[in-house]
Amino acid sequence: MYCPFCGHTETKVIDSRLAGEGRQIRRRRECLACAERFTTFEAAELLMPTVVKGDRSRERSMRGKLVTGMQKALEKRPVGGQAIEAAVATDLS
Repeated sequence: MYCPFCGHTETKVIDSRLAGEGRQIRRRRECLACAERFTTFEAAELLMPTVVKGDRSRERSMRGKLVTGMQKALEKRPVGGQAIEAAVATDLS
C-alpha cells in the first residue's frame, strides 16, 4: 500500500472493520515514514477460472465444455457421470 502523502510503500494497519453492508473492509493505516494516517476501502474481486490455450490466449472457463471434455477423456474408464459432475462442481465453486 502506497502512502498518499509521501509515496512510501510500507504502512501499518491500525484498525479494520467491515463497511458497505459487509462487502468491503475499511482499514485505517499509518505510514511508517511520515506517520500520516489515511483510510482505505478494500473489496474482494471475484474472478472465474480461465483456461490458457496453446497459443497462450485466455478464455473464460465454461462448465459445459469442461464436462464434455472430461466425459470424452474418461469414456473408457470406470468413472460415472456423478463423479464428473462432482468434480466440476468442486472445481468451479
